[in-house]
Amino acid sequence: MRILLVEDDARLGFMIQYKLAAGGYQVDWAQNSEEAEDFLAAGTFDLYILDWMLPGKTGLELCKQRRERQDKTAILMLTARDAVEDRVNGLMQGADDYLVKPFAFEELFARIIALDRRKQSAGYEPIYTLGDLSLNPLTQEVIRGGAPIQLTKRELQLLTYLMRHPGEILSRERILNYVWGSSADVTSNAVDAIVKLLRKKLDDPFDVKMLHNVHGQGYRLTDSQDEPHD
Repeated sequence: MRILLVEDDARLGFMIQYKLAAGGYQVDWAQNSEEAEDFLAAGTFDLYILDWMLPGKTGLELCKQRRERQDKTAILMLTARDAVEDRVNGLMQGADDYLVKPFAFEELFARIIALDRRKQSAGYEPIYTLGDLSLNPLTQEVIRGGAPIQLTKRELQLLTYLMRHPGEILSRERILNYVWGSSADVTSNAVDAIVKLLRKKLDDPFDVKMLHNVHGQGYRLTDSQDEPHD
């Protein structure tokens, strides 16, 4: 699961990112709404954790804005506001859950798991299809031309990102941020390497090639036969 954390308290933000990363989550941390919007423009997430009281645009305003843009990503609000009217206001603006500061990290983990379970049971994750290729994010099943394809975790993350943006050129930086996270100490060479591994499984056994290199720009997934395949 990839999480966008928006928290202006440096100490708390660091601790949340550290704890969640240690728990196996991929976490990008923004300290204000402007940084958050940069992350949102560069990739997609499975969960937003938003502090209510941010400098500039508040977490509640950011929450409302995402819902107005038809973004159905789960949103967990963090705040010191514990009055009933505040909780109601947050939920009415589109938040899925609400955690009052200070909180135990065990409760944070429990709420994240509950939100993920709710998302899966509600069917928020579609089965992605492109040409003869399909990907089920819930079962992690990948099928092309009726044949199952076994992928590693990183290969699956890369394919999921590509399937969410069919036909779109995704830069190496965007792919790196999605698959490894913005704080990972890896270079664009790692992107090229994982693309090569995915292409070997996804394209080599088939006549129609889907994963294409766009020179100087990045990579694109398409079912067109007219694309160059470097």
